[in-house]
Amino acid sequence: MGPMDNSSNVLVSLLAEAIRDISGLPECRNASRKLYSNLARRVKLLSPLFEELKDSDEELGDEILGGLQLLIIALNSAKVLLQSVNEGSKIFQALQLETTALRFHQVTEQIEESLCQIPYDQLDISEEVREQTELVHAQFRRAKGRMDTSDSQLVIDLAIAQKERDPDLAILKRLSEKLQLATVNDLKQESLAIHDMVISSGGAPEDSFATMSFLLKKLKDSVVLENPDTDASEGDKGLFKHRSPVTPDDFRCPISLELMKDPVIVSTGQTYERSCIQKWLDAGHKTCPKTQQTLLHTALTPNYVLKSLIALWCESNGIALPQKQGNCRNKKSGTGGSDCDRAAINALLHKLANGNSEEQRAAAGELRLLAKRNADNRVCIAGAGAIPLLVELLSSPDSRTQEHAVTALLNLSINEGNKGTIVNAGAIPDIVDVLKSGSMEARENAAATLFSLSVVDENKVAIGAAGAIPALIDLLCQGTPRGKKDAATAIFNLSIYQGNKVRAVRAGIVPPLMRLLKDAGGGMVDEALAILAILASHQEGKSAISQSEPIPVLIEVVRTGSPRNRENAAAVLWSLCASDGQCLNIARELGAEEILKELSENGTDRAKRKAGSVLELLQRIEAVVDL
Repeated sequence: MGPMDNSSNVLVSLLAEAIRDISGLPECRNASRKLYSNLARRVKLLSPLFEELKDSDEELGDEILGGLQLLIIALNSAKVLLQSVNEGSKIFQALQLETTALRFHQVTEQIEESLCQIPYDQLDISEEVREQTELVHAQFRRAKGRMDTSDSQLVIDLAIAQKERDPDLAILKRLSEKLQLATVNDLKQESLAIHDMVISSGGAPEDSFATMSFLLKKLKDSVVLENPDTDASEGDKGLFKHRSPVTPDDFRCPISLELMKDPVIVSTGQTYERSCIQKWLDAGHKTCPKTQQTLLHTALTPNYVLKSLIALWCESNGIALPQKQGNCRNKKSGTGGSDCDRAAINALLHKLANGNSEEQRAAAGELRLLAKRNADNRVCIAGAGAIPLLVELLSSPDSRTQEHAVTALLNLSINEGNKGTIVNAGAIPDIVDVLKSGSMEARENAAATLFSLSVVDENKVAIGAAGAIPALIDLLCQGTPRGKKDAATAIFNLSIYQGNKVRAVRAGIVPPLMRLLKDAGGGMVDEALAILAILASHQEGKSAISQSEPIPVLIEVVRTGSPRNRENAAAVLWSLCASDGQCLNIARELGAEEILKELSENGTDRAKRKAGSVLELLQRIEAVVDL
């Protein structure tokens, strides 16, 4: 055999470099440290094999090269995994421990399977190195055959700390030690890590962020109690001592530039002070002030996570917690009810309850108009007891009466307090029935009503369970342009809840979304991409999207779309390419690298991150393909 050829040299050098990179990673200081150290230790033990192969003059056969190519891919996966669990929030890593253990097991399987493809007896290496390599392989084989168990005591302690308002101090002390959050400085770093996670996620009010904030507060209190020499107020100040007393930009409303008291999220994902964005919307604006993108809808979703972080920041800096300002539009003066004719409303309710079908239809139509007119009417109509009567009329055999009833409920639902009354009256199943079988206008307004009600998180579960999603998908496929928009916004909001993602995928949402995405003139590209970006975060959604030949159209959107659409397309690309080598290969063949480089320089912050992540994957596969 001749000397090792250039491609073999490069491959062996890449393997040696990957092992050096993993060996050089810092020690893990969170709940994943056992998983982390086991994998890193086993990988390091492969180092002598490739250091010796680098010095060999022996040419490597195709079988060996094939095994080594699989191994470089597996080691790159290991490096990405090790880096991902060694940064960010320690509390988040602890909450994700079971998922992380599964990822470590998958990478271990990947390495072991690639080692099986390397015939050691054909390698020009010393007997000592061959024996060590076979021993390391045996370790990987044993690890593949069993899952590394997570720390059961840690899991129990975390569960108790989340459920109990005042958990036992011994539990908090154990958590502080195991998570290595035992000093004020540790907690300071952890609070910043949580803050960075919330901001990078767009401030989505996910349960895990609220849990992390709650646990951080408990651990901080226990650390202060455990260190009586440290004055409590000094301990609090220490959390943000290194920061300027100037309010962090992320806590300021982009409109007023003041510390937010009641932060809310608009449909573009941006957060504003409620009173400021409401004034903007009341003035007739249809765009997001910060991004200038058209708003899909005008609902304002409370950003509970950011609100709790602001509260923590205020407490840590000794600043009085901001109080939500009352909305002057809702304050009742002595003549506050002057715009609401209670006698007329009571007369209409009498017709709803006791009139013949024509009177019921007319009364429902009148209430529909009154509820649309102003906020006072919405409060007054609901207060008079109209909602249960309107819910009954959703089952009316008269299509026009049904249409008036569902639209009246839609208008009444604009008032936050009325949402609960509508749901408690048992409206959701009846609204879903209208959505399935009503007139086109009634179906559109039923979809809009479900969207309005779904702003309340617990309603997302009830609406999904009532069978709304297949009916919304039908409207998305068959409706008028307005009906499609109403269906899309409802599906988008419902799919924020994980269980509804599965319902939507299994009901066949992906093919119609892909059709809408490919129809640039249909006016639904924004909505289709926003929903796909949410579904791609779930395994079943990711699988369904990858089966619909999505890569060409996604790359086209990244190349030519609006800033928000480019961001969502990059997010979907990342989800697909990170778990599907075929998608990654297709993206590479279509020239995604150059397009993503441009996005990584000129896109939104989130688009830059997603583009950069896909580029890393592409560059790794290029390194292997070029061998």
